[in-house]
Amino acid sequence: MQEKSNYKKTIRKEVLLKGKGLFYGEEVILRFLPLEEGLTHFVRIDHPDRPVIPASVEFASHRYHSTVLEKDGVEVKVVEHVLAAIYGLGIDLVKIEIKGEEPPILDGSALPIAESLMEAGLVEIGEKREEWEPDSPFVVGEKDSYLLVTGAENCKFGYFLDFPHPLLNSLYYEFVFTPENFLKEIAPARTFGFLEEVEPLRKKGLYKGGNLQNTVVLDRTKILNDSLRYPDEFVRHKILDLLGDFYLCGRYLKKGFIKGVKSGHGTNLKLAKRVKGRMNMEKVMEIEEIMKILPHRYPFLFVDRILFLGEKKAVGMKNLTMNEEFFQGHFPGYPIMPAVIMLEAMAQVGGVLLLSKTENQGKIAYFAGVENARFRKPVRPGDQLITEVEIIRLKKRVGRVRAVATVAGEKVAEAEFLFSLAER
Repeated sequence: MQEKSNYKKTIRKEVLLKGKGLFYGEEVILRFLPLEEGLTHFVRIDHPDRPVIPASVEFASHRYHSTVLEKDGVEVKVVEHVLAAIYGLGIDLVKIEIKGEEPPILDGSALPIAESLMEAGLVEIGEKREEWEPDSPFVVGEKDSYLLVTGAENCKFGYFLDFPHPLLNSLYYEFVFTPENFLKEIAPARTFGFLEEVEPLRKKGLYKGGNLQNTVVLDRTKILNDSLRYPDEFVRHKILDLLGDFYLCGRYLKKGFIKGVKSGHGTNLKLAKRVKGRMNMEKVMEIEEIMKILPHRYPFLFVDRILFLGEKKAVGMKNLTMNEEFFQGHFPGYPIMPAVIMLEAMAQVGGVLLLSKTENQGKIAYFAGVENARFRKPVRPGDQLITEVEIIRLKKRVGRVRAVATVAGEKVAEAEFLFSLAER
């Protein structure tokens, strides 16, 4: 293994892998190629237009206990083992060509992929690696299924697994992350599933490539395989999945401890979204500066801080307390933020983005239209509404933006706004 370095790495030469996919059982070709700029991505070479799907959390979802990447209707399924191998070896950039809908399952672990990439060799590119460490502890997830993130002197990952099964009851494992430890302790751990789930999946046309050579299968009391690679192989594989999903935030954990408690891909992706959001918060605009740009005042100013302000993108924050006037009547006994107020808060972040530009300073942004508005979950007192806005089109007198609002990394609303830009 190479010594620890703060510079980004890619692979030295091409790597080719072949095998059957887990879900569809079809023969798949997977080719890794060196990449020196941009973002790690998949290329579906079985499509005539060879669509590119970035390995980034904005394009990720979870389905059937696996992680899926999708862009413009084209998917790559079950990507977590590939991404875990890349993260585990410290690879920042790689191009992945795939002929099929999912990578080959191989032996059900990340080891064959990691060993092939290691054999190809790693090479540094002349750019500093993007790293992250938590500045304060936080939790992502629900009461019984969550990820706890805390500071630490080193880089650690852990997991507590607790299923109502004699072999999956109260298992815990943690390890100090290094590429060497990953190869030894985590990469060989295979995926696992329950016999009672196999038949329903196959009736849906799934799990056609699964067998006892690539999946540890359990009935109600025992495993059906000959043996385990580790006595706690199950919990180690959950850490493997966590590493693969964490890669999608685009940052390596520099220092800190990420501990999963009965969590899965959905919670992992929430963490990746939250980490990526924090890393993007490069410029802070406090309320005094916001009030120099927006004409809004109490009780109709719904942006407390701008966390990031770029050329085409801004991220704004609104802290919600029970003191908000609209909570008093919407609704008594169960206060939720009105959808129209949520739209206004999102639009105000868009206004800051448009009016902060040199050519628009001193102007006012009038609401001209709202399209494709969707509201996913209620927003309540104590929530922190984070709005991410991106410019779709900007002309001298008209601006169109797309906004997505989240709470704790989970999408609560989205819409497109049209603004008319005029002199005050």
